[in-house]
Amino acid sequence: MTRVSQFRKRKRNLAAAVLVLALVAVALLADVLASDLPILIHRNGVTSFLPCLFRPAALAGQSNTALRSTATPNDFAIFPLVEWGPEEPDLDADPLSGPSKKHWLGVDDIGLDVASRLIHGTRVSLAVGLIAVSIYVAIGVLLGALAGFYGGAIDLLLSRLTEIMLVFPTFFLILTIMGLLERTTIVSVMVVIGLTRWTDVQRLLRAEVLRIRELDYVQASRALGASNVRILWRHVIPNALAPVFVSATFGVAGAILLESSLSFLGFGTPPPTASWGALLNQGYEHAADGAWWLTLFPGLAIFITVTAYNLLGEGLRDALDPRLK
Repeated sequence: MTRVSQFRKRKRNLAAAVLVLALVAVALLADVLASDLPILIHRNGVTSFLPCLFRPAALAGQSNTALRSTATPNDFAIFPLVEWGPEEPDLDADPLSGPSKKHWLGVDDIGLDVASRLIHGTRVSLAVGLIAVSIYVAIGVLLGALAGFYGGAIDLLLSRLTEIMLVFPTFFLILTIMGLLERTTIVSVMVVIGLTRWTDVQRLLRAEVLRIRELDYVQASRALGASNVRILWRHVIPNALAPVFVSATFGVAGAILLESSLSFLGFGTPPPTASWGALLNQGYEHAADGAWWLTLFPGLAIFITVTAYNLLGEGLRDALDPRLK
């Protein structure tokens, strides 16, 4: 049975993969799905394509609501699914008003549309998850490969460094670092998560490299005169990466959950950037006001995303582990 067949054998794996792809599509198309400007508009004899992305000067200061109210019979437009931008308050809406025909998922305490902020928060969460994981996977692969392949003093030094990092609880270490920064940005959140969570990947790859370096094809390459660098980068690391991909998939879910936790505590993405954790924080602050939509919808978004990535990771693990075939 091939790895693809093994992965497709369980319907939940396919469902998780489809859901992850859907989340990626939402993140990439956030400005088209939820914006204060149309997707396409023909006005005063001029047609503008994707003004929601390119923000033409002719539409500066305009909004979907204003464009609808001033449209003439010769004008036409294609409006986004959610006709509000993530940072565009509805001045006519009552703060903390619940779901309605105008605002499907309600508004927050300053009149921002929750659906729009959830859609744009998908981009923030996935970007943090993917980039942070890319950073710590790169660090873990490099250090794990060096420790496992060369052994000796290098292995001793890198193993002790890993153990020192493991001494500190990751979440509290990140909180400490974020608290020392003058200001937090999306980039700083990505970098801090990436620089503090590489230990698991390092240990995983080190163990794989220790196993692979003793295999016959590695010894044959060495006998043929291949250099250590060539053996490591051409033969050892490529054959040791399968479990790393599985770990990285779980890591994306963990990084998304961690970013949401940081934003909930006020250490994550700064306002007015849309963030699921920030919405949860607003829901907590206004729990006494009965603003349940500020807790329910971002909570569901986090739950569904983390579950999808965890199920995808389990499916990849089952497909890539030969002992499970």
